[in-house]
Amino acid sequence: MKTLQLRYFASIREAIGSGSEAYGTDAATVAELRDALLARGEPYASCLARGRAVRTAVNQVLREEGAELATGDEVAFFPPVTGG
Repeated sequence: MKTLQLRYFASIREAIGSGSEAYGTDAATVAELRDALLARGEPYASCLARGRAVRTAVNQVLREEGAELATGDEVAFFPPVTGG
């Protein structure tokens, strides 16, 4: 099992009620991690649902769902952001 530092931003942080947490998991990829979080039920299930646009960064670099995870990684979840 690996320990990850999870960070949540914007509307995801508001829904979960926390900006970060340490999380122990056997997930090998970002996709597996997201599935594990969805399995936790609400509020994770609604704000990280597969139909929702969610961006993921691993160690502050935007990554796709197939990105591999290692112990100690920081994984951030946030909604797409637009600006002007």
